[in-house]
Amino acid sequence: MELKKIGVIGAGQMGAGIAQVAAQLGAEVVVTDVDEARLDVGRQAISKSLGRLVKKEKLSAEEMEQTQARITWSTQLSDHSGGKLVVEAAPEIEELKCQIFKEVESHCGEDSILASNTSSISITRLASVLKRPERFIGMHFMNPVPIMPLVEVIRGAATNDMTCSSVLSLAKELGKTTTVSQDYPGFISNRILMPMINEAFFALMEGVGTAEDIDKTLTAGMGHPMGPLTLADFIGLDTCLSIMEILHGELGDTKYRPCPLLRRYVAAKWLGKKSGRGVYNYADEGAA
Repeated sequence: MELKKIGVIGAGQMGAGIAQVAAQLGAEVVVTDVDEARLDVGRQAISKSLGRLVKKEKLSAEEMEQTQARITWSTQLSDHSGGKLVVEAAPEIEELKCQIFKEVESHCGEDSILASNTSSISITRLASVLKRPERFIGMHFMNPVPIMPLVEVIRGAATNDMTCSSVLSLAKELGKTTTVSQDYPGFISNRILMPMINEAFFALMEGVGTAEDIDKTLTAGMGHPMGPLTLADFIGLDTCLSIMEILHGELGDTKYRPCPLLRRYVAAKWLGKKSGRGVYNYADEGAA
C-alpha cells in the first residue's frame, strides 16, 4: 500500500496527530468529524504543532503550508470513499465506533482497509459488525503521534495476512516503528503499562510515597522518561480507569482491579492535564 491518500475519522488530539504525520510525508489526508467546531480544534492543533517545528527550524514555512494544503476537512464520512486506508480515532465508546465503521464501510471500496486507533477495545468485536472483517485491523498510535515512534498493530480474529502486511508497510512509510499484538485485552502496550500506573495509585493511596517521590523513583531510578502518575495525568485518568475496567472485566483477575484512589479522582472530575487537575494541580502548578 502506497502512501497516497489516507482518511482519518476524528479531529481530536490523536486524529490530528495522525493527519499531520501523514500529510508531512506527502499523503493527501481527509479528516472528518461531527461538526465544524471539532474540525477547527484539529486545524488549530496541527497549525500549532507545525509552527513549533518551524520555530525549531525542523520545517520551513513553505513545507508547513504544503502540509496544511494536503489536509481536507469534512463533516461527511462519505468523503472517505476514495481512501485505501481509513483510520478511526473517535472517542473510546464501542457502540460509537461500530456505528462509524458500518457507515464508512458502505462508502469505501472492497479493497479499502479500515483501522481503529483504539487502545483497549476488541478489534475482533469491532470487525464483527462489518461485511469485510478480514480488511479490518488495529493501528494504535502513541501520543503525541508526531513525536512517539511506535504504532502497535493489532490483528483481530478475522484479519488476513494481506491486511496486516499492508498496514505494517504503511506504518513504516510513516516513519514509525511497529509491533504486532494479538487481540487480547489491553494488547501489548496497555496490558503492561496500565497495571504499572494502577499500582502507582495504590502506592500513593497507601502512603508508600508522595506523588513526586513515586514518579522520581521511576524516572531517576529506572530511566523512564516520565513518572507513572505524571503519565496518567497526561493520558487522562478517565482513560486509565476505563482501560483498567476492561482488563479487570475481560481477564477476571483481581490483579487488574482499579485502584479506589483512581476511581475517586475520576469521580471528582480530576482527569489530569485536560481538566486542569489530576494527581497534580496544573492550574497553579502545585501538587494535588
